[in-house]
Amino acid sequence: MSEYQYYEFEAIDRPLDRAAQDALRSISSRARITATSFTNHYEWGDLKGDPRKFMERWFDLHLYLANWSTRRLMLRVPKRVVNQADIDPFLREIDWVEAWTSGDNLIIDICRDEVEVDDDWHDGSGQLAALAPLRADVLSGDLRLFYLLWLTAVQDEFVPEDELEPLPGIAPLTGALEGFAEFFGIDPDLVEAAAELGGDDAAMSQNELRKAIAAISAREKDDLLLRVVDGDTHVAAELRTRVRKKNLASAAHRTAGMLRVRAKEIAEARERAKAERREAEQRRQAAEAEKARRARLGMLKQRGVRVWREIEQEIERRNPSGYDNAISLLSDLQVLAEEEGNQDDFDRRLSSIRERHEKKGKFIERLSKLGRDGDGRIV
Repeated sequence: MSEYQYYEFEAIDRPLDRAAQDALRSISSRARITATSFTNHYEWGDLKGDPRKFMERWFDLHLYLANWSTRRLMLRVPKRVVNQADIDPFLREIDWVEAWTSGDNLIIDICRDEVEVDDDWHDGSGQLAALAPLRADVLSGDLRLFYLLWLTAVQDEFVPEDELEPLPGIAPLTGALEGFAEFFGIDPDLVEAAAELGGDDAAMSQNELRKAIAAISAREKDDLLLRVVDGDTHVAAELRTRVRKKNLASAAHRTAGMLRVRAKEIAEARERAKAERREAEQRRQAAEAEKARRARLGMLKQRGVRVWREIEQEIERRNPSGYDNAISLLSDLQVLAEEEGNQDDFDRRLSSIRERHEKKGKFIERLSKLGRDGDGRIV
C-alpha cells in the first residue's frame, strides 16, 4: 500500500453516551465506535476531525501511526492529579511533546516523526491496549514515561553531559514502558542503562502508605473519603504520588554523560556477546563438518579402488553435476593420500585422469580451480 494511517481513541474515566457516539458517527461512517472507543484506519484520505478536539471532548487515550514513520500517543488526565509543573522539567529539550489544559484536564500530546522502527510492519491494532497502563501509572505519580522522553533528548545529544537524570533510574521496566520505548524508537541501550537503577517503588510498602496517611489532616482525610464515596477513582493515585515524591527526593541521580557511557558499554558488551555466539556457532559447524568429513573419508577408504571407477563414471556423464562429483571425490582422495603416505600413487592416477580427459574443457577448468599446496598438488 502507498499510504496507511491508523487512529484509535479510548475513553476510560467516562464512557461515551449516545449523543457522543452519534457525533462521532457523523464524523466517520466507517469507524468502529463503541461506548469506550473509536478506531479507524485509512489507506487513502484522512480522519475528518481534529484528534486534539477528540481528546478534549471525549477520550482519555489516543494512538496514531502512519507508514511514513510518524508515531503519536496522547493522554488526558485530571489536572488536580497530575501537575504540569512536575512534568515540564522532563520535556525542556523536546519540541515534539506538547501539554495543555482543557477544562479540568491536562492533555499530553507526544508526536514524533521519522521514528526508526523495525522492518516488521505493524498495522497498529492492539498497540494502544499495550500502552494503556501508562496512563494509570502517570495518575499514580509514576513519571517514568516522561523520563523516557527525556532520554530521547540524551540520545539526540541535546542534554549536557553534567545534567542530572530527572529520576534515579526507571527500574523495574514494565511491559508498557518497554512498548513505549520501542514505539517511539528510543535507544534500547540507553533504556537498559537507565533501568539499571530503580526510580519507581512499584512495591510500595503498606508501612509507607500508613505513614503518609497519618500525616494528612483530619479535614483533608474527610474530603478524600467523600471523594471516594462520590466515585472518584483517583484518590488512591494521589496518596501514592505523595509517597513517591518523598522517596524520590532522597535518591541519588546519575548524569546524562554517565548514562551515555554506560549505554556505550552495554552496546559493546552486546556486540561482544554476539561475536562470541557467532564464533561458537562457527566452531560448532566446523566440528560437525569435520565429523561428517571423517565419516565420509572412512567410507571412501572402505570402497578402495572402486572410487577411481566412480570418478571416471562421473566424468563421463559430461555435465556439471558429474564433474562436481568427480572433483569432490578427488579432493577427499587427496586427503587420504596425504594421511596414509600414498601421495605418489595419487599423483600418478590424477595425472592419468588429466591426460585422458584433457579435451573436456569444463572438467579441466574445475580441476584447475582446486586449491593446491606448495608442491602443486590439489587440496
